[in-house]
Amino acid sequence: MPPDTPSPEILLPGSRSPEAALPRLFVLASFIAASAMRVGRLPEPGQSLEASAYTFEAGGKGLNLAVAARRLGAAVDGLIAVGSDPLAALAEPALRRAGLPPGMLRRFEAQTGAGIGFTQDDGENCLAVFLGANRLLDAASIRGAAEGLAAADLVLAQFEVGDAAIAEAFRLARAAGRPTLLNPSPFRPIEAGILRDTAILVVNASEARLLAAALDRSGADEAALAAALRARGPDLVVITRGAGGATAYPAGSAPRHQAAFPVAAVDTLGAGDAFAAGLAVSLSEGRGLAEAMRWGAACGALVAMRLGVFDALPDRAAVEAFLAAAAPLAPP
Repeated sequence: MPPDTPSPEILLPGSRSPEAALPRLFVLASFIAASAMRVGRLPEPGQSLEASAYTFEAGGKGLNLAVAARRLGAAVDGLIAVGSDPLAALAEPALRRAGLPPGMLRRFEAQTGAGIGFTQDDGENCLAVFLGANRLLDAASIRGAAEGLAAADLVLAQFEVGDAAIAEAFRLARAAGRPTLLNPSPFRPIEAGILRDTAILVVNASEARLLAAALDRSGADEAALAAALRARGPDLVVITRGAGGATAYPAGSAPRHQAAFPVAAVDTLGAGDAFAAGLAVSLSEGRGLAEAMRWGAACGALVAMRLGVFDALPDRAAVEAFLAAAAPLAPP
């Protein structure tokens, strides 16, 4: 945050008592009717392949964040847009099944977001997304939900919604003294005002390279890029690398690396969303950064072990059991 504006307290470490009520998250979400196919290898241009498995489910990065956070025990509110077509009918049952408030829904005269992904046998994937109604959330939509946003312990956003909605949500969060988390995926350059109002920035390695190019810092190492990003707003930058783990670069202290848990990856779609949700909920509960990174990595690993995303997003008991069976947290 710029020096002339007080920064909301970053939720690490120990800013919330473990005995406090479960955290409240406000998610600027997205809805994508998601198709996914399992193939031996990703198709080449002009090539048709036979798939060995197929899933169709309620999805979207924002929905994944909201569902994952709710299953981890957070109280979740937010906004999520759908259109006026048959795909929109998938949204409300999905919210109810996940324990999310149907009042999050906003309906527009537009097509509902949709996407298709391909996952090859080693778990690597590619996908394309049509954002549709998700782009129609705007600043007025956010102002209509200002009360819920101001009551949150953490406000989350991702780039399957437009800049106007994110900018207004983060502006209101900053005015209310609430920290924010941004996952700028699918990638586009981050507006300066949005970056200024971001407290926690979570990007994957590909997005980090694109950010470096946008800041004229191509070739800079991760630590230098993280420092350049923190100078523009965030107090914490986290860079994820899939099987290569993740590294947190907090302001004022040393980087913290979290190795990926060794699992047999079946489908890595949604693993990054699960990581971000695990990190967000853990930090909101007052866990230290190292433990929060471990929770995020566990959430991502559990999703990668199953085909599909919605049903693979783990609940709190599953994460606790996974971590109990894993190696203990290494000392700093």
